[in-house]
Amino acid sequence: MSHKVTGPINYYNRKLVRDLWKTQRRIWRKISKKLSSPRRNKVEANLTRINKKTKQNDVIVIPGKVLGIGDLNHKLTIACLNSSKSAKEKIIASGSKLISIEELLEQNPEGKKVKVFY
Repeated sequence: MSHKVTGPINYYNRKLVRDLWKTQRRIWRKISKKLSSPRRNKVEANLTRINKKTKQNDVIVIPGKVLGIGDLNHKLTIACLNSSKSAKEKIIASGSKLISIEELLEQNPEGKKVKVFY
């Protein structure tokens, strides 16, 4: 019996994976592969870790969920698949922007100056 390769069950996530792959850009293809991996391999990033590894006005993509442990000291643009309620509140309170990966893809189809956060 062979194993069938499956992707995300959620229709919107499957569509996002396809759209990212079609761009033919290396950064979006990396994110597409990460999003099509099993749920146990998804990225979960705390605000403390994000704060340590980023600088003022960075644009980052998190192919997973942002969790609300910690605080942000500087302004960022964060594109992610999901975020917790407390993370949304803290991100907005710090003056940062929280957008979806689809919105970032529309704004920046080339993927220039975008950092992938694993």
